[in-house]
Amino acid sequence: MKILDACCGSKMFWFDKQNPDVTFMDIRELETNLCDGRKLEIKPDVVGDFRDMPFGNETFDLVVFDPPHLIRAGDNSWLAKKYGKLGALWEQDISQGFNECMRVLKPNGTLIFKWNEEQIKLSEILKVLNCEPLFGNKRAKTHFLVFKKEETK
Repeated sequence: MKILDACCGSKMFWFDKQNPDVTFMDIRELETNLCDGRKLEIKPDVVGDFRDMPFGNETFDLVVFDPPHLIRAGDNSWLAKKYGKLGALWEQDISQGFNECMRVLKPNGTLIFKWNEEQIKLSEILKVLNCEPLFGNKRAKTHFLVFKKEETK
């Protein structure tokens, strides 16, 4: 199975951060210490932008899309370093990134979308995705939603 983590960051939720089935991508590489002394490493296999991925159509069986969820954070804050930060055109960026995830996903493939509602509500995100999830947790602050790419005809 070929898996893409399109915004891997420091691979926080992965049990196996070196999983050979996963291509880890992020727009940045970073090695630093956070304010509490913890080491933060962002070392993707591929440095790339989730809005314009360097992969062919229908490459991956599973795509994980966990984009930055913050629009208000200091550029050099530990929050921005750890989670990344969206720009002023976040609606366009999220929509474009979701469409890119679907483009690189094989027909009948699965897309896992992770979102935290700290600054932008899930209802606002769902408006820009242009696709309804199959299922996911609706009551938490952090959401994992599952989408399926329809088979092309």
